[in-house]
Amino acid sequence: MKQAYGDHVKVAMDGHVAVVTLDRPPHNFVSVEFMGELADAMEAADASNDVRAIVLQAEGRTFSGGADFASPTDKVASGMAGVNALYDQAVRLFSIETPIVAAIQGSAVGAGLGLAMVADFRVASPEARFGGNFVKLGFHPGFGLTHTLPRVVGQQRANLMFLTGRRIKAEEGLAWGLVDEVVPAEELRCAALKLAQEIAENAPLAVISTRKTLRAQLAADVRAQTDIEHREQTILRATEDFAEGVRSVAERRAGNFAGR
Repeated sequence: MKQAYGDHVKVAMDGHVAVVTLDRPPHNFVSVEFMGELADAMEAADASNDVRAIVLQAEGRTFSGGADFASPTDKVASGMAGVNALYDQAVRLFSIETPIVAAIQGSAVGAGLGLAMVADFRVASPEARFGGNFVKLGFHPGFGLTHTLPRVVGQQRANLMFLTGRRIKAEEGLAWGLVDEVVPAEELRCAALKLAQEIAENAPLAVISTRKTLRAQLAADVRAQTDIEHREQTILRATEDFAEGVRSVAERRAGNFAGR
């Protein structure tokens, strides 16, 4: 297992825990290349006999701001054309067999929320915010979120997040089961590592076996759901509302949608 995968993913060992760090600050925006590097790192950790748990953490102000919709429109459109390839990387992440604990500071929104849902547990700072604000962009949820979010918080709460675009604070996320622990920002990484170490203390084969049963066919379900999400995103990407949504983000204003 290497210490770096590409330019933006770092790996370090702490006992039997692999600490994987997203290092594309300040917002850790997702891209096919970035998620490919992450999947490479996670698969290497997963294949190592020394690794019994993984911590996923991030540098910068946010865990991940999702796609960079504030980029120029042509760049965003080009990036969105590759979302199916991005979701190939998402399926790789959901196929990891080793338990994952995510340490989340700042925002986990859009595809960043999808990335947070890869983890078995989410430890958050009080400042953390979670959002699936796709409708505010004239877009459809992705990264398997239409399957993974209801699975954790329930269908009704997922509906609320998706159809309003509302961002959920850490404490509310804790009450919903989206977050497993809220700790001060300065204790975030230690708390995530402590939970991962608690998992790693147990019999590794039993942990993996139990996790497989609990997650069942999650990776296959994510694959099927991302195919649906990609189809809907392809349709919406051609609309005036999507173009307006991208402009509104770049201009830091509410969207003025026409329904076409």
